[in-house]
Amino acid sequence: MHMLEVKNLHKRYGASEVLKGVSFTMDKGETKVIIGPSGTGKSTLLRCINQLHPPEKGQVFLEGVEITDPSVDINKIRQKIGFVFQDFNLFTHFNSLQNVSIGLEKVLKMEKEEAEKRAMHELKRVGLGKFAERYPAELSGGQQQRVGIARALAMDPIIILFDEPTSALDPELIGEVLEVMQSLAGEVTMLVVTHEMGFARNVADEIIFMEGGHIIESGSPKQMFTSPKHKRTGEFLGKIASLYGEE
Repeated sequence: MHMLEVKNLHKRYGASEVLKGVSFTMDKGETKVIIGPSGTGKSTLLRCINQLHPPEKGQVFLEGVEITDPSVDINKIRQKIGFVFQDFNLFTHFNSLQNVSIGLEKVLKMEKEEAEKRAMHELKRVGLGKFAERYPAELSGGQQQRVGIARALAMDPIIILFDEPTSALDPELIGEVLEVMQSLAGEVTMLVVTHEMGFARNVADEIIFMEGGHIIESGSPKQMFTSPKHKRTGEFLGKIASLYGEE
C-alpha cells in the first residue's frame, strides 16, 4: 500500500479543464518534485489532494483511505496533510511561536504549554529559535516561510505539500528555505511544486513533469536531466536552466 495514491484526477474551473487525468503514487519518506510551465495545473493538483478544491473525477487515497469519498471527515484527514503556501499565510497579529502553536491548541486540543513547547522545537528545527517572539512584519520573507514550514511540521503530518514555497521570495532568501527543506528530505514525505531545479536535482527521489493538465513524464533527476524520454521535457528543462542559471 502506498502512503499516497492519486488516481485519474480531473478538475475544471468553468469551461477550463485544468487537470485531465493525473495519476501517481508516493511512499513514506519520499520527496517528489512537480515541475512544468505556469498554468498547467500543478498548484491545483496539490489543492485537490488535500480537498481544498475537490476534483470532479478521480480518487485520492491516503494510507489506504479514500479521502475523496464524501463520507470521510475531511478535517480529520487534513490534519495529516501539511501545506506550505506560496505567500506564507501567517497570522499577522500573532508572533512566530503563536503562529506555530495555534493549530496545536485549536485543532489538536493540546494544552497551551505543551503546544508552545512543540512549537518552539519546530522553530528551532527551521533555525528560528531566537525569533519566537517576532511578528511576521518583523521577519524577512525567508523567515516567514520557515515559520510556515515549522507550522506544518508541528502538526506532525504524514505528508507536506509545498506550493512554490520560494516563488514569493527575493533571490537571496531562497537558499535558506531550500536548505531547511533539504534537511527534512527523507524524514518527512514531501510533494513540492517548484521551479528550483537545483533542489529538484539534488533532493528529489522523482521529478514529475506536468504540462496542459497531464503528467508528460516522470523519473529520477538523473534520467530527467540527462536523457528525458520526451522532447518536450528536454525543452522545458533547457529553458528553465538558461533562465535560472543552472548548469
